[in-house]
Amino acid sequence: MISDETRKWLQEAPEPWVRYRLRIDLLDQPESDPGAAADRAEMLAHPQVQALVAGCAERESRPIGRHNDASHPIHKLSTLADFGLRHGDPGMQEIIQSVLEHQSAQGAFQSLVNIAQAFGGSGQDQWAWMSCDAPTLLYALLAFGLGDDPRVQVALEHLASLVEENGYRCVSAPEVGKFRGPGRKADPCPIANLYALKAFSCSPAQRESPAARLAAETLLQHWQNQAGSKLYMFGIGSDFRKLKYPFIWYDILHVVDVLCRFPYLHADLRFQEMVSTITTQADAQGRYTAGSMYQAWKGWSFADKKNPSAWLTFLVERILKRLAPDQVIRMI
Repeated sequence: MISDETRKWLQEAPEPWVRYRLRIDLLDQPESDPGAAADRAEMLAHPQVQALVAGCAERESRPIGRHNDASHPIHKLSTLADFGLRHGDPGMQEIIQSVLEHQSAQGAFQSLVNIAQAFGGSGQDQWAWMSCDAPTLLYALLAFGLGDDPRVQVALEHLASLVEENGYRCVSAPEVGKFRGPGRKADPCPIANLYALKAFSCSPAQRESPAARLAAETLLQHWQNQAGSKLYMFGIGSDFRKLKYPFIWYDILHVVDVLCRFPYLHADLRFQEMVSTITTQADAQGRYTAGSMYQAWKGWSFADKKNPSAWLTFLVERILKRLAPDQVIRMI
């Protein structure tokens, strides 16, 4: 349970998205609560949030170069989903329509990509999907409240169909040619598994599906085998353990935030080890400070390695709230 001191500190945070999500996720207040409604209205009007909404329009003209490019509009989209924006909010209809208009014949939602000929691509801008971006678009649509849209349901079914016996691998649409990410073809891709699992967490029908369970087990095995053979680009070392936001790439807070959404994983000792790795980073007041930051997000309070972050602290407290009390005691 969140301490009175931490709750008071979060309630006084200058960022309205912190106060809004605190009310909804930790204090269990309804959306109709006057305080929650006021904080949400302030969030929607906040210049930083409005800048994110405006920046999403760049998705139509800016191809993805590398998937951990923190400045790319796809990550602005997912951050808006994290904050709790919905399809009826100002500016969101245009953004959502843009995503829905670019759906592949297979069912996955597409991004503008440009793959050099040297890597098996055409060298031209084209709309296509990959397993390391399509699930993020799907997660955003689900979080925005589009779960009943038939196009979103088709995308969910397509994502579930891509899973292999060792989880999700690096796969792409046929139109991107011979392109494939680094590493061995049969290896699972940790970030693809993480993105897929995050999308599944927003779908009651998929949370306990075989695909979700395989993706979760892939992530847990990766943690378990961290001292063994490495999956290309995805080590579990000191950088992985640093607290970081937005949830763009493969790091411990991102992984645990997703895994904790699945109650059947809470008792897993590997998951509990990961949670303990996070909670030991609290200061004497129970607050958390970023261990790493994305320069593209400089100016946001969570991109500050010198001062405790209300948003990061909220994220950790939400993880702990999602866990059963007896399991929290075991980990602290």
